[in-house]
Amino acid sequence: MSSFVTVADLVKDNELKVYSGEELLDEKKVTTSDISRPGIELTGYFDYYPSERIQLFGQTESAYSRSMTANNRYKVMLEICREDTPVLLISRAIQPSEELLKAAEEHKVPVIGSELPTTRLSSMITEYLDRRLAPRESIHGVFVDVYGIGILLTGHSGIGKSETALELVKRGHRLIADDRVDVYQQDEKTIVGEAPKILNHLLEIRGIGIIDVMNLFGAGAVRSSSDIQLIINLENWSPDKNYDRIGSMENKREIFDVQVPQITVPVKVGRNISIIIEVAAMNYRAKKMGYDATKKFEENLGALIQDNTNKEDK
Repeated sequence: MSSFVTVADLVKDNELKVYSGEELLDEKKVTTSDISRPGIELTGYFDYYPSERIQLFGQTESAYSRSMTANNRYKVMLEICREDTPVLLISRAIQPSEELLKAAEEHKVPVIGSELPTTRLSSMITEYLDRRLAPRESIHGVFVDVYGIGILLTGHSGIGKSETALELVKRGHRLIADDRVDVYQQDEKTIVGEAPKILNHLLEIRGIGIIDVMNLFGAGAVRSSSDIQLIINLENWSPDKNYDRIGSMENKREIFDVQVPQITVPVKVGRNISIIIEVAAMNYRAKKMGYDATKKFEENLGALIQDNTNKEDK
């Protein structure tokens, strides 16, 4: 889990402009994804001022501050710029006032900006910080994009996850991560997976070694991240185990606070696992669109039983 994001990273990753305090960017840290628009603070009310947040000045805040006298504006800006204030962010390429820059310099608060509209900028930065500050964990497995569905392949080491991913890449699908998948919770319903930087685009095949998928198959064969929508657990076939043959056994795996659908696919000689995974992805998409083949089968079976019962009654 990352407990902070430096303002330097914030500026670099979001292509923001630095108005002042460039020497402070590496030491200033953002610890929360909440963003404050200091509207009421401009009137002088600071009883509940969240100074630890990014302070975002939009058109409204900037216009109101321009209506103040220079002296009052400077006093208010001194109150806004506190020791724990990470940064002042200005939208719409609005030029910061001299009083704002002076107060920020005195209290060692950097001032940055963007050409984006305020609402859009706020959403972009919040999403970025949610992603960077979210709790993270690593899962052993292979993560692939099949028909736009993020599928996490799990199973014991040596079961053939990487080889299956290679076959899927050859069939036109995309690799996201091999061996280790870094995951984080984006919101109440979404888990996102990505590759650790050291393993980005790389795939390990026993007997060959490490291959660079992007170098061998092109940029279209890889993807940086995706939502984890389905987990497929690969395990060796056992004649003593009862596998789901209809699709009525709905299992889920909890990752953080999100329940992710999981199915188990037995592996044995003669089964084409790559094609099975493709079909699983298409079947998952069909269910999301409202068509469930299992329910259709159960309805047909029920109708058949009812029809036979009616014939016997006659």
